[in-house]
Amino acid sequence: MLFPPLTRPRGPLRTLLTRLHPYRIPLTLLLLALLTEVYLHNSYYTIHHPARDLDVPFYTSCQEPDLSPSAPREAAAIVMLARNHEVEKALRTVISIEKHFNRWFHYPIVFLNDEDWDPEFVSTMNETVSGGAKFEVIPKEEWGFPANINQDRAREAINRQGQQGVLYGGLESYHHMCRFYSGKFYTLKALKEYKWYWRIEPDVEFYCALTYDPFVEMAKHEKVYGFTVALPKEPATCPGLFRAVADWKEEQDYRTTELWKAMVSPSWLPWPIRKMMSGLGHRDGRGDGWNLCHYWSNFEIASLDFFRSNAYQDLFERLDERGGFYEERVSTLTPFFRLGKNLMLIMRKQWGDAPVHSLALAMLLDSHKVHHFEDIGYRHDWYFQCPANAPGGQLLQSEVLGAAAFEVREEREDGIGCRCECDGSRTRNHASYCLNRLTQPNKSRRLGTLGWVRSWWA
Repeated sequence: MLFPPLTRPRGPLRTLLTRLHPYRIPLTLLLLALLTEVYLHNSYYTIHHPARDLDVPFYTSCQEPDLSPSAPREAAAIVMLARNHEVEKALRTVISIEKHFNRWFHYPIVFLNDEDWDPEFVSTMNETVSGGAKFEVIPKEEWGFPANINQDRAREAINRQGQQGVLYGGLESYHHMCRFYSGKFYTLKALKEYKWYWRIEPDVEFYCALTYDPFVEMAKHEKVYGFTVALPKEPATCPGLFRAVADWKEEQDYRTTELWKAMVSPSWLPWPIRKMMSGLGHRDGRGDGWNLCHYWSNFEIASLDFFRSNAYQDLFERLDERGGFYEERVSTLTPFFRLGKNLMLIMRKQWGDAPVHSLALAMLLDSHKVHHFEDIGYRHDWYFQCPANAPGGQLLQSEVLGAAAFEVREEREDGIGCRCECDGSRTRNHASYCLNRLTQPNKSRRLGTLGWVRSWWA
């Protein structure tokens, strides 16, 4: 025979089925109810795509910079946090941003340090910055441990993170920086006169000419936050952050935005099993997970007013009170497993400013307020973004842009870059999953299953 005849189950399975037979109808109904509940729960987190794209490049080719005295400008500054010994790395960044942008627009660059500035650093930057340089020392009360945490215990946790190999976890200054950029940065007296900031870092390269004013375009299009790179967060570094932000969202009764949905990976387990998962890392109180996607905050062009708002500052104060920028206590097992006298396994990690910014933006903003600067060529550390050059839009005869200033790469049909010096055949060197995920609420086209699979490797 081609197929053997079906046989009745034997042994324990047959006994079980026999016992359950009288309850087959209620069990079937229960199963259908659970499947329906799971389907409806996941449907709640379905991203609704707009009828048209809500976030497109401001320009898709080179523009003649407006150099007239009446050209619009915003109350904005380029900001770099640096140390005296980083003078060479900082100089490389300043030379790059001056060459590709600021030599036309002359925005000031504000340098921040937690120590007094070295005269060599000051003189070097003053000779390089076209829009004027300002050198500010961060007040001691803005850079350091918050008053509400035990400093000895925090330092012990920091040392332990270093021994465990947590990325930058053993550096006390890194923890201070994460806390500073998460909240105290925005209320600095040195930045009070500005409404916009462009965050840069030492040892950064820009690959393309930015011949329009991004601050003016952000304001004109009512954008709040601009980024270049989106990445998944290292899971070990902040297992309790998403729960802390999600709990705050529930307490404040904030609506669930499309951008928040883009941050969430809803559980496919039925209630109440799903609820039991809430004790795990990167889960909210309902048991749903954070997909770890976030905006890489070493490049930001954003509104200071948003981060100064009561809503954001209240969130920061809540996070600061919990001490998670120095040590975190979070359950990585469900509380049904008793470990000694505790109900939970204790982990000590640290929260970074990038996921804090990202989750806050997702909670408080509509997605179209966030802009992807996909036309900016940018590198920091290993990661880069490199758009291809726009065909027929390089303005090679422009006297303002200058013909000899750039080694322009070839143009490509789908290019949007301006005089990019990098190879636009490869637009990025990191998986596109998080970039696709966080930009989906602004796109009219839905990415298919095959596209999502490819995005993990593309």
